[in-house]
Amino acid sequence: MPRWVVPLLIASAIIFILEYYAFQAVKTVTKNRIVRWVWMTIGIVVYLNLLYVIFTTPSNSGQTSQFQMATGMIITILIPKIFILVVLFGEDIIRVFYKFISWLSNNSTQPIPGRRKFISQLALVLAAIPFTSFLYGIIQGRYNYKVLKYQLSFKDLPDAFDGFTITQISDIHSGSFTNKKKIQYGVDMINNQNSDLLLFTGDIVNNMASEMDNWIEMFSSLSAPFGKYSVLGNHDYAEYIRGISKEEKILQFQEIKKIHPKIGFDLLCNENRYIEKDGQKISLIGVENWGKNFKQAGDLTKASEGINKEDFKILMSHDPSHWDAEVKQDDFNYHLTLSGHTHGLQMGIEIPGWFKWSPSKYVYKQWAGLYNEYGRFINVNRGFGYHAFPGRVGIWPEITVIELKKG
Repeated sequence: MPRWVVPLLIASAIIFILEYYAFQAVKTVTKNRIVRWVWMTIGIVVYLNLLYVIFTTPSNSGQTSQFQMATGMIITILIPKIFILVVLFGEDIIRVFYKFISWLSNNSTQPIPGRRKFISQLALVLAAIPFTSFLYGIIQGRYNYKVLKYQLSFKDLPDAFDGFTITQISDIHSGSFTNKKKIQYGVDMINNQNSDLLLFTGDIVNNMASEMDNWIEMFSSLSAPFGKYSVLGNHDYAEYIRGISKEEKILQFQEIKKIHPKIGFDLLCNENRYIEKDGQKISLIGVENWGKNFKQAGDLTKASEGINKEDFKILMSHDPSHWDAEVKQDDFNYHLTLSGHTHGLQMGIEIPGWFKWSPSKYVYKQWAGLYNEYGRFINVNRGFGYHAFPGRVGIWPEITVIELKKG
C-alpha cells in the first residue's frame, strides 16, 4: 500500500466529520433549501478547485500562487467548521450524559424545545469569526503593511553613528505575489522611511529564481545612501523544488543568488562589510542560512573574519534559532542581530504594547519583534511577503526601522 493512502483516508474522515456537523447546524437553523444548496456548493467548488490545482501543477514548480490560494480557501472553510464541531459535539456529549443519567434513575427526560437550534446558531456565529478573519487576511491582510520603529542605545556605538537609521525587510517570497499595485505600495513605504541603510534578511523567492522576474524593476527602486545588503534564507537554496536533479538545484541556487545584484543588493554569504561614516565605522556581518530545523550553511566564524572584537557589530541571520543557539552568548559580542523566517506564522493576535500571541511561539523562542538578552538585541521581522497561506490574520507584514543611539 502506498504511504500516502493512510494519511489521505485519515484526512478524508476528518473532513467528512467536519462537513457533516457543519451541515447539520445549517439544517437546524434554516429549512431554506437554497441556503443549504449554496452551502454545499461552496464546499464542493473549493475541494474540486484544490484537486484541479494539484493535478495540473507541475511537480517541479513548488508552491505556486494558485496552489497557495487553493489551500488558503480550504483553510478558510475548514477551520471555522472546527468551531461548529466542538460546539455541536459537546452538546451531543451532554445529551448522551443526561440520557444515561435518566436511564439509571428510570426517569424520562424531555429535550428542551429550541435548544438544538440555539446551539446551532451559536456554533455558526462562532464559526463566522475565523471565517471572516481568514477572508479578510486573504483579501487585504497580506498587504496591510506596518512600519515598526525602535530606538536602541549602545554605550560603545561610534559617535558618528548616533541617530543612524536602518530599515530591515525580510521574507519577500516573490513567488507568492499576484498584485503589482499592492506590492508597489509596500515598496514605496520602504523607501519613504528614508533610512541610512537597507537590510534584507532572506527568502527572496519561494523556490525558483524566475519567480522574481516580474519584480526586478520594482525592487530595484529601493534605495539607501549607505547601501543595500542581504543574506540568504532557507527558501533561497532551491532545495524545495521536487522533480529536478541535484545538479539542476545547484544551478537554480546560483540563479537565485544573481537576483540580489540585479536589484542592487550586496549579498553577504558568510562575509562582512564595514559601513563608514565621518571617519568611523561599524561592521555588518551576513551569514548564510542557519536554522535549528533547517539548512545549516551559516558559518559565524568565517563570516566574522577580519572583524575586531571591539567593533560595533550588526549581524544578519535569517533564522532566529541561530541567535538563540550560537549568537546571543558569543564572547565576540554581536550587538544587534536581524532575522526573519517565522512570519509570526502569519496568524495570531497582537495588541501593541499589551499582548502578542501566535502558535509560532511554541516553535521559536524569538518569533516576532524585538528581544534583549545578555545585553544583545535581536529583531525578528514578521516578513514583507507571505507563503503557504496566501494571507495574514493579526500578524501583519512588517517594515522595521531601527535608530541607533549612543548611550
